Amino acid sequence: MNAPEKSLHTMLLPDIQGTPDHRDMAINQVGVRGLRYPLRLRDASGETHATVATITMTVGLPPTVKGTHMSRFIEIMEAQHEPLDLAGIKALYDHMRHRLGASSGRIEFDFPYFIRKQAPVSRVDSLIDIDAGIVVSGQDTGKTDLMLKVVVPVTSLCPCSKEISAYGAHNQRSHITIMATLNEGVALTLEDLVSMAEQEASCEVFGLLKRPDEKWVTERAYDNPKFVEDLVRDIALRLKQESRVARWSVSSENFESIHNHSAYALIEGSNI
Repeated sequence: MNAPEKSLHTMLLPDIQGTPDHRDMAINQVGVRGLRYPLRLRDASGETHATVATITMTVGLPPTVKGTHMSRFIEIMEAQHEPLDLAGIKALYDHMRHRLGASSGRIEFDFPYFIRKQAPVSRVDSLIDIDAGIVVSGQDTGKTDLMLKVVVPVTSLCPCSKEISAYGAHNQRSHITIMATLNEGVALTLEDLVSMAEQEASCEVFGLLKRPDEKWVTERAYDNPKFVEDLVRDIALRLKQESRVARWSVSSENFESIHNHSAYALIEGSNI
């Protein structure tokens, strides 16, 4: 691992990773993975969300270079002190590529993201956690891609069960995963994607509910039954109409309450 600046001591040490390589094999991605760091994200309203991210930082390596400077990835994160919005994440990526002298690169952040919600009747506040991600990548020859990811827990209720049963219907908790690559220069938030998933589910879920809220969510799901196919199709229709999104995918895994397996569906699309 190289130190970033050459001192008298480091100048006396051999730089093996900086020596030429003669195998004529470029490497698409090389760097660090599984790096956990505190992360502060600034949302569209200016509010800061503190979390801990698992980070992957990589660059492309030319065929003539033996190794990359692994320590510089850590130094880049150590130097990051301000909350990040999407523009800040892109600037961090640009800095990484410049610092590593790379023509291509990629940074992946995966983190729990907490959203404060109000219960539908009592209006009591509680937090709900969303598995979220942000990926920024690009090449010298093309534009930088910025992709948002959310995994949103929701309720789904089976239309078939409702139709054939004299009373009741089986329901389950579902995880809806949305991945959206943004058009350049536009603003789309994690909250936007979460809202999209929740609005198309049989019902959204909450961290804290009182009895009037339980009645509301039970009846809401019963009045709004959806198969796993319905979930992904309805969200896909919304993504197709979203001018801020270039490419997208939506999937749902329904953790079945009457089977020992999940139901699953996925749709991918492009608005380009």
